[in-house]
Amino acid sequence: MALTESAPPDARGLDRATLIGMYRAMVLGRLLDERVMVLNRQGLAPFVTSCQGHEATQVGAAAALRAGADWILPYYRDLALTLAIGMRPVDHLFAALGRAPDPSSGARQMPGHFSSRPLRIVTTGSSVATQVLHAVGIALAIRSRQETDVVLTTCGEGGTSEGDFHEALNWAAIHRLPVLFLVENNHYAISVPQSRQMAIARVAERAAGYGMPGVTVDGGDVLAVHRVVGEAAERARTGAGPTLIEALCVRLQSHSSDDDQRRYRDPADLLDVRQHDPLDRFRTELEAAGLLDGSAADAIRSACRDEVDLAQAEAEAAPVPDPATALAHVYGEGGS
Repeated sequence: MALTESAPPDARGLDRATLIGMYRAMVLGRLLDERVMVLNRQGLAPFVTSCQGHEATQVGAAAALRAGADWILPYYRDLALTLAIGMRPVDHLFAALGRAPDPSSGARQMPGHFSSRPLRIVTTGSSVATQVLHAVGIALAIRSRQETDVVLTTCGEGGTSEGDFHEALNWAAIHRLPVLFLVENNHYAISVPQSRQMAIARVAERAAGYGMPGVTVDGGDVLAVHRVVGEAAERARTGAGPTLIEALCVRLQSHSSDDDQRRYRDPADLLDVRQHDPLDRFRTELEAAGLLDGSAADAIRSACRDEVDLAQAEAEAAPVPDPATALAHVYGEGGS
């Protein structure tokens, strides 16, 4: 098939290079996620929270923002988001394998606590949804300094049951702060289905109670997410305030490596979600538009696999932290 410069209907001006780059970011996120899962089963990586099924939401959102200028406060499932913003596979493998060069915490935190000063990715705490409040604080600083950056913070739909989430939305709405609340709704808070967490059908309905727009988007459609996040970011930059975005995702893996979703999800449900894999969906859209063919897709996958292989080799060769530094940054040092 001859490749063309046409684009899917919802591409909205994105050129072929950008679209292929988004697809590559999704593939890289999937392959890296799968690799860390293997390392976990080998007893080498202590804990994994998989992004599989969320890649379209995360890459679409990242592509709508200004990497290194806008602020990102992710949650533990945002592997593909942080890769799309600019973190490297080896950065994540340093964390997964507990190596000293880990940029997120120097191997002092469990994996999934993403951080990068140059990319303005701010680490989260292990308590669910605390990052949502921190995002509002950063947005307030942006407003006070009269800057044009925006803040994106994410959580799962289970995180919207935390008090932090509601306090954050209330404060952001009152002060019309430039923050985007992106809820990656995969319908399960660990093993608890959404119907047992809230009495409403859509998380986005909660926005009305705080006086901000609420939007529900198909989280398996990378281009739709890109459009919705882009529009919300533009509103925020122009002083129109925050937006609550609910992206409906599928969770292809268990909640974490310590969980087994086969114990609480119907086998038919697990089979059905596999039919909605966002990676397969975007590839099909690109092929239908003449932007990608089988050989090009295979080449992208091969290149991403090589990148993950090299990253793993580098991470495995890196030193572990010096035990003598175990108490560094835990207690105050020196002082007058």
